Amino acid sequence: MNLLGYIPESLNEGIGLRAVVFISGCRHACPGCFNPESWSFRSGELFTEVRQQEIIREIAGNPLLDGLTLCGGDPFFSAGECAEFVRKFRQSCPSRSVWAYTGFVYEELLEDEERRTLAELCDVIVDGRFVQAEKDVSLPFRGSRNQRLVDVPASIRAGACVLWSDQAVVPSGSARW
Repeated sequence: MNLLGYIPESLNEGIGLRAVVFISGCRHACPGCFNPESWSFRSGELFTEVRQQEIIREIAGNPLLDGLTLCGGDPFFSAGECAEFVRKFRQSCPSRSVWAYTGFVYEELLEDEERRTLAELCDVIVDGRFVQAEKDVSLPFRGSRNQRLVDVPASIRAGACVLWSDQAVVPSGSARW
């Protein structure tokens, strides 16, 4: 798995102040994608154990951060490796949330064991391919109207997709995991 980029503090990829990792590789190839350089699985640098631990330590040491967001590419094309990274992150930062962006819809993630495992480690998944005809820059945390904000713990409890709303925000310091 390759790391295309890392932003230590961002307000754009989820609720609150978040650290964002961009995982290389995507086969969706959505027309109008904001990050087509991320499609190649060879872009960026190898996301080594050392680099993962550096990022986790940096996040753990920043009390202003609300959590981690996985972007890409599409992290669910490297689901097994991303799940291992998220498990390590959750051990070091149990009170911080995890968001992930994917071109798959939530129901598709559940059909594959590795993707399901990664999905279940997340608090919120922004799902669905970017659709140029549905582009809407006024939407929070997503680029097109077809994309959904999925509340993963609520979806697991309900056995069906439950959409996230900002009223469902867990206060900082109270872990869901």
